[in-house]
Amino acid sequence: MLKPNVLFLCTGNSARSQMAEAFLRYYASDLFNAYSAGIEPKGMNRFTVQVMNEIGISVEGQYSKSLREYLGRELFAYLITVCADAEARCPSVWPGVQYRLHWQFDDPAAFEGTEEEKLAKFREVREQIKAAVEAFVAQERNKYGTAAASRR
Repeated sequence: MLKPNVLFLCTGNSARSQMAEAFLRYYASDLFNAYSAGIEPKGMNRFTVQVMNEIGISVEGQYSKSLREYLGRELFAYLITVCADAEARCPSVWPGVQYRLHWQFDDPAAFEGTEEEKLAKFREVREQIKAAVEAFVAQERNKYGTAAASRR
């Protein structure tokens, strides 16, 4: 059985969508193929790498990608936007997408403050994304009756 593809989409593909991709890969690589992209990719934010490493989840091998990299090349069962801008600007019709979801998170990369305050914002958003991905995985495992235990 082929695993469904999930695409997380945000504006810059530097933080939120990258975290979501890493969490889905970590918690449910047996169930899904995880991808991320941005409307206007800006490169991986260094704080994204740092806060994910803090909890033992690597984003190594991930990089900032454009939405265009996947249009017409990959089929996604799920398209999950993680910011209002991406939700508004994403093509309304995407061939193959069965489920389109929107999860709203603040953009930690846009947060102004000291280095420690920025890190705190990245950690806060990381935890919100982690919770959303865990809930999504639990729901999908229940829906399909898969008994595989989720990793904690």
